[in-house]
Amino acid sequence: MEEKKFDIKSIIGFVLIFAILLFMMWKNQPTPEELAEQEKEKQEQVEADKKATVKTAEDTVVTTAEDYSNNSANDSLQLVGLKNKLGAFAYSASLPSATDNETIVKTDVLDLKFSNKGGFLSGVMLNNFVDYDSVPIHLIKKGNQDFNITFPTADNRILNTKDLYFQPSVTMNGENTVVTMKLKASESQFLEYRYELKPGDYMIDFSIVSKGLNNVVNSSQEINLDWRLKTYRHDQSITYENRYTRLTYMHEGDKISKLAQAGDDEEIIEDARWLSYRQHFFSSILVTDEPFKKATISSSDLVEDEDIDTVFTKQYASKLPLTFNGGEADNNFGLYFGPTDSDILKKYDHDLEESIPFGWGLFGWINKQLFIPLFGFLSSFLPYGIAIIVMTVLIKLLMSFVQYKQFLSQAKMRVLKPELDAIKLKHKDNKMKAQQETMALQNKAGASPLAGCLPGLIQLPVFYALFMFFPTAFALRQKSFLWADDLSSFDSIYDFPAGFSIPMYGDHVSLFPILAAIAIFFYMKMTTGQQMASQPTQEGMPDMGKMMKYMIYFSPILMLVFFNQYASGLSLYYFISNMISIAIMLVIKNYILDEDKIHAQIQVNKTKPKKQNKFQKKMADMMVQAEEQKQSQQKRKK
Repeated sequence: MEEKKFDIKSIIGFVLIFAILLFMMWKNQPTPEELAEQEKEKQEQVEADKKATVKTAEDTVVTTAEDYSNNSANDSLQLVGLKNKLGAFAYSASLPSATDNETIVKTDVLDLKFSNKGGFLSGVMLNNFVDYDSVPIHLIKKGNQDFNITFPTADNRILNTKDLYFQPSVTMNGENTVVTMKLKASESQFLEYRYELKPGDYMIDFSIVSKGLNNVVNSSQEINLDWRLKTYRHDQSITYENRYTRLTYMHEGDKISKLAQAGDDEEIIEDARWLSYRQHFFSSILVTDEPFKKATISSSDLVEDEDIDTVFTKQYASKLPLTFNGGEADNNFGLYFGPTDSDILKKYDHDLEESIPFGWGLFGWINKQLFIPLFGFLSSFLPYGIAIIVMTVLIKLLMSFVQYKQFLSQAKMRVLKPELDAIKLKHKDNKMKAQQETMALQNKAGASPLAGCLPGLIQLPVFYALFMFFPTAFALRQKSFLWADDLSSFDSIYDFPAGFSIPMYGDHVSLFPILAAIAIFFYMKMTTGQQMASQPTQEGMPDMGKMMKYMIYFSPILMLVFFNQYASGLSLYYFISNMISIAIMLVIKNYILDEDKIHAQIQVNKTKPKKQNKFQKKMADMMVQAEEQKQSQQKRKK
């Protein structure tokens, strides 16, 4: 066999071929720019693959949701189950709208969300307002509201709309936006919620109507609307806000009533025209065209510990009967979600401004007829803090005659004091006789302690009216003045460390109440000192001097503690008011009243015959009878 040997020529050929291949590979390798482009294409392909994967997953989820919502149509077994559970309204659960989706509609004042499940509002945000922490005002969010109709069906079921799915639709009616939510038993049979939203309006036209349900709904039984709401905290002081958060309602014609301010309360009312779930400066109000014949309403206080319970203030609930005519629903309402502002509420023909606690009777009349128009006028061209000061000056000037009468009475009593002391000394053993002569002298001289008290009583309606005005004045909300950031809230200049609070006082120090307390102290020191010096102690009567002495210190302390969490606008008013009172008192004392002239006039009055009025005559007769009884008892003892 022939032995094979390496052929040198073959080896050289292989080497040359290998070298040529290496040269070609080197020559054809990509440039840096080409490498970068390839890397980019590679990344794009990776991203495309990811999107394709996500899209596939989404398609899978959508397909699953559609299969779920359409199971009643495609799966006969599930359709039977839905019909057994929902009866005719199984149709509503078979539609694509049978999801927890929401329909969002916005106006220039409201942002609204309508839930497919339940058909009612699941979100209400006020566009033009924020809370103390600059967070938009939400009246409804995160399930704080239930709006549910409980109704019996012809096949003996009890259904709740909050568990059923509505089909949404949004259309336009001119400039108005119309949202309809239909709970369907078929394409031609449904219960409909219809909302009509008007531009720039906080009131929503709302109706509950039905079509073709006379054989589906058993209208011979009671059908009720349950409306529940947990009110969110919006103010800096939850205690202060909760004080003015109350369920208010109009019933039996034009009667305005409220549930309890604190604790739990429940009432059964008749002929209710509207219900206001008031949250201090904001309200959710249900107005009905036809009064509810009988309604059950309740309110619960959710703030047990203001350091812990800081999210909600009150829980409101109302159970309201609906009207069905011929087996069909036909109910028209108004839904108001907006500020508790009298200027806005007055625009509606339902007396909704009466839901604001201006005070009852005379006090409310003073606020509505005097203080609200006056402050509205002043604040239209003045900063709000200056408007409060100007209004205070005008009120004090208007009431200055009251101070004049008080000081005049005190001056007369000071002039008569020597003679009154002489009578007391003369009849020190006969107290009744001393009182009779004291009254006779005061009557002749035209000087009486009551003359100083009665003018002071005139100020009480004004005092109380203003006490109700400032906490409810929406115009003051978030308006600053000097160091006060919000005239409708407290003006803290120092916050205590976290977790520290003084009982009844709070966790901060407000400055305006301190200034008001100081002004009250000096004013009472000046006026009470004069009263103590002019009024003698009457037998059998409390020691008024000692009581007034206590009041000098008690009143400023009360102001300091009680008003620390109140509206700083109110404390500003009391501070300015007392400073003006001090100034008026000094002017009257030093430039108007002349005690020498008063003494001369008293002497003239004493010479004139003075006829007793009925009250004085009755008091004199009672004192005579008391003296006779005393003498008779003394004779029996002897």
